[in-house]
Amino acid sequence: MLKRLLTVVLLLFIGSCIASEPNLRDYDEFTIPSGYFIPIMSLQEFSTAYTEEGEQLNFVTTNDIFMFDKKVIPQGSKLTGYIEKKNEPIKGTNASMTVFINKLYLTDGFELPIKAYVNTSAGNKIGGELTPPLTYNRIPHYQRWTMFKAMGVLQCVPGAERRMGEHVTISSGANLTIVLVAPINMTHTVIN
Repeated sequence: MLKRLLTVVLLLFIGSCIASEPNLRDYDEFTIPSGYFIPIMSLQEFSTAYTEEGEQLNFVTTNDIFMFDKKVIPQGSKLTGYIEKKNEPIKGTNASMTVFINKLYLTDGFELPIKAYVNTSAGNKIGGELTPPLTYNRIPHYQRWTMFKAMGVLQCVPGAERRMGEHVTISSGANLTIVLVAPINMTHTVIN
Protein backbone atom coordinates (compact mmCIF):
# COMPACT_ATOMS: atom_id res chain seq x y z
CA MET A 1 0.00 0.00 0.00
CA LEU A 2 2.80 2.38 0.87
CA LYS A 3 4.57 1.54 -2.41
CA ARG A 4 1.46 2.40 -4.42
CA LEU A 5 1.02 5.68 -2.57
CA LEU A 6 4.66 6.62 -3.16
CA THR A 7 4.38 5.66 -6.82
CA VAL A 8 1.26 7.81 -7.28
CA VAL A 9 2.87 10.80 -5.53
CA LEU A 10 6.05 10.36 -7.58
CA LEU A 11 4.08 10.16 -10.84
CA LEU A 12 2.10 13.28 -9.92
CA PHE A 13 5.33 15.14 -9.13
CA ILE A 14 6.98 14.08 -12.41
CA GLY A 15 3.81 14.93 -14.34
CA SER A 16 3.67 18.43 -12.83
CA CYS A 17 7.36 18.99 -13.70
CA ILE A 18 6.79 17.94 -17.30
CA ALA A 19 3.58 19.96 -17.65
CA SER A 20 5.14 23.22 -16.47
CA GLU A 21 7.90 23.92 -18.98
CA PRO A 22 10.36 26.63 -17.99
CA ASN A 23 10.16 29.92 -19.86
CA LEU A 24 13.19 29.58 -22.18
CA ARG A 25 14.49 32.00 -24.76
CA ASP A 26 13.55 31.56 -28.37
CA TYR A 27 16.79 30.41 -30.02
CA ASP A 28 15.46 30.01 -33.53
CA GLU A 29 17.60 31.81 -36.08
CA PHE A 30 15.90 34.62 -37.95
CA THR A 31 17.10 36.93 -40.68
CA ILE A 32 16.92 40.69 -41.02
CA PRO A 33 16.92 41.10 -44.83
CA SER A 34 19.31 43.23 -46.83
CA GLY A 35 17.88 46.61 -47.81
CA TYR A 36 16.45 47.14 -44.30
CA PHE A 37 16.68 50.76 -43.04
CA ILE A 38 17.77 51.40 -39.44
CA PRO A 39 17.70 54.92 -37.90
CA ILE A 40 20.87 55.79 -35.97
CA MET A 41 22.52 58.78 -34.28
CA SER A 42 26.17 59.78 -34.50
CA LEU A 43 28.01 59.78 -31.16
CA GLN A 44 30.94 61.83 -32.42
CA GLU A 45 31.69 64.50 -34.96
CA PHE A 46 33.55 63.41 -38.09
CA SER A 47 34.58 65.26 -41.22
CA THR A 48 36.48 64.88 -44.45
CA ALA A 49 38.82 67.60 -43.15
CA TYR A 50 40.26 65.77 -40.13
CA THR A 51 38.93 62.19 -39.95
CA GLU A 52 41.11 59.67 -41.76
CA GLU A 53 39.94 56.63 -43.73
CA GLY A 54 39.67 53.60 -41.45
CA GLU A 55 39.30 55.60 -38.21
CA GLN A 56 36.60 54.10 -35.96
CA LEU A 57 33.25 55.92 -35.74
CA ASN A 58 30.54 55.26 -33.13
CA PHE A 59 26.77 55.34 -33.54
CA VAL A 60 23.69 54.29 -31.53
CA THR A 61 20.22 53.14 -32.64
CA THR A 62 17.44 55.62 -31.90
CA ASN A 63 14.42 53.27 -32.16
CA ASP A 64 13.51 49.68 -31.36
CA ILE A 65 13.70 47.56 -34.52
CA PHE A 66 10.97 44.93 -34.88
CA MET A 67 10.59 41.94 -37.19
CA PHE A 68 6.87 41.14 -37.11
CA ASP A 69 6.08 41.08 -33.35
CA LYS A 70 9.62 40.39 -32.08
CA LYS A 71 11.99 43.16 -30.98
CA VAL A 72 15.27 42.19 -32.66
CA ILE A 73 17.43 45.31 -32.12
CA PRO A 74 16.62 47.34 -29.00
CA GLN A 75 16.95 51.11 -28.77
CA GLY A 76 20.40 52.11 -27.52
CA SER A 77 22.34 49.38 -29.33
CA LYS A 78 25.79 50.59 -30.36
CA LEU A 79 27.26 50.39 -33.85
CA THR A 80 30.81 50.93 -35.02
CA GLY A 81 32.09 51.72 -38.48
CA TYR A 82 34.67 53.68 -40.41
CA ILE A 83 35.09 55.97 -43.41
CA GLU A 84 35.56 53.58 -46.31
CA LYS A 85 36.34 56.19 -48.99
CA LYS A 86 36.98 59.91 -48.78
CA ASN A 87 37.24 62.46 -51.61
CA GLU A 88 38.80 65.88 -51.03
CA PRO A 89 37.02 69.05 -52.22
CA ILE A 90 37.91 70.35 -55.66
CA LYS A 91 36.84 73.37 -57.69
CA GLY A 92 33.19 72.87 -58.52
CA THR A 93 32.50 69.92 -56.15
CA ASN A 94 32.29 69.59 -52.35
CA ALA A 95 34.12 66.82 -50.49
CA SER A 96 32.42 63.44 -50.10
CA MET A 97 32.75 60.23 -48.08
CA THR A 98 31.16 56.80 -47.68
CA VAL A 99 30.75 55.38 -44.16
CA PHE A 100 30.69 51.58 -43.70
CA ILE A 101 29.15 50.04 -40.54
CA ASN A 102 30.69 46.68 -39.56
CA LYS A 103 29.70 45.85 -35.92
CA LEU A 104 26.49 45.87 -33.90
CA TYR A 105 26.61 45.62 -30.09
CA LEU A 106 23.24 44.80 -28.51
CA THR A 107 22.38 46.38 -25.14
CA ASP A 108 23.48 43.25 -23.24
CA GLY A 109 26.94 43.36 -24.88
CA PHE A 110 26.38 40.65 -27.53
CA GLU A 111 28.37 41.47 -30.69
CA LEU A 112 27.15 40.84 -34.25
CA PRO A 113 29.01 41.48 -37.51
CA ILE A 114 26.93 43.45 -40.02
CA LYS A 115 27.44 45.06 -43.42
CA ALA A 116 25.71 48.41 -43.85
CA TYR A 117 26.29 51.89 -45.26
CA VAL A 118 25.11 55.29 -44.06
CA ASN A 119 22.40 56.19 -46.56
CA THR A 120 21.59 59.66 -47.93
CA SER A 121 19.48 61.00 -50.77
CA ALA A 122 22.53 60.52 -53.05
CA GLY A 123 22.85 56.81 -52.23
CA ASN A 124 25.73 55.86 -49.95
CA LYS A 125 27.72 59.03 -50.59
CA ILE A 126 27.70 61.84 -48.00
CA GLY A 127 28.43 65.20 -49.67
CA GLY A 128 29.76 65.61 -53.22
CA GLU A 129 27.30 68.34 -54.20
CA LEU A 130 27.94 70.86 -56.97
CA THR A 131 29.19 74.22 -55.66
CA PRO A 132 27.50 77.56 -56.48
CA PRO A 133 28.71 79.58 -59.47
CA LEU A 134 31.67 81.92 -58.98
CA THR A 135 30.34 84.55 -61.39
CA TYR A 136 27.08 85.49 -63.07
CA ASN A 137 26.84 86.86 -66.63
CA ARG A 138 24.25 89.40 -67.78
CA ILE A 139 22.41 88.30 -70.88
CA PRO A 140 19.51 90.17 -72.52
CA HIS A 141 16.22 88.32 -72.58
CA TYR A 142 13.78 89.57 -75.21
CA GLN A 143 10.02 89.49 -74.89
CA ARG A 144 8.25 89.98 -78.24
CA TRP A 145 4.69 89.75 -77.03
CA THR A 146 4.67 93.25 -75.48
CA MET A 147 3.04 95.62 -78.01
CA PHE A 148 4.73 93.82 -80.91
CA LYS A 149 8.03 95.56 -80.19
CA ALA A 150 11.25 93.94 -79.23
CA MET A 151 11.58 94.83 -75.57
CA GLY A 152 14.15 93.12 -73.41
CA VAL A 153 15.43 92.79 -69.87
CA LEU A 154 18.85 91.88 -68.55
CA GLN A 155 18.94 88.48 -66.93
CA CYS A 156 21.74 87.05 -64.75
CA VAL A 157 22.78 83.50 -65.62
CA PRO A 158 25.51 81.40 -63.97
CA GLY A 159 28.97 81.73 -65.47
CA ALA A 160 31.26 78.90 -66.51
CA GLU A 161 33.37 78.92 -63.31
CA ARG A 162 32.34 77.39 -59.99
CA ARG A 163 33.50 78.09 -56.41
CA MET A 164 36.00 75.94 -54.54
CA GLY A 165 34.41 72.97 -52.77
CA GLU A 166 34.07 72.71 -48.97
CA HIS A 167 34.63 69.87 -46.51
CA VAL A 168 31.65 67.81 -45.27
CA THR A 169 31.12 67.53 -41.50
CA ILE A 170 28.63 65.32 -39.66
CA SER A 171 28.02 66.72 -36.18
CA SER A 172 27.69 64.75 -32.98
CA GLY A 173 24.02 63.88 -32.41
CA ALA A 174 23.13 63.96 -36.11
CA ASN A 175 20.28 61.64 -37.06
CA LEU A 176 21.28 59.31 -39.89
CA THR A 177 19.93 56.18 -41.54
CA ILE A 178 21.84 53.03 -42.43
CA VAL A 179 20.84 50.47 -45.03
CA LEU A 180 21.89 46.82 -44.76
CA VAL A 181 23.77 45.49 -47.79
CA ALA A 182 23.87 41.92 -46.44
CA PRO A 183 21.30 40.11 -44.28
CA ILE A 184 21.90 39.73 -40.54
CA ASN A 185 21.44 36.17 -39.26
CA MET A 186 20.50 36.56 -35.60
CA THR A 187 20.25 33.83 -32.97
CA HIS A 188 20.32 36.18 -29.98
CA THR A 189 17.71 38.62 -28.78
CA VAL A 190 17.66 40.77 -25.67
CA ILE A 191 15.04 39.87 -23.07
CA ASN A 192 13.83 42.79 -20.95
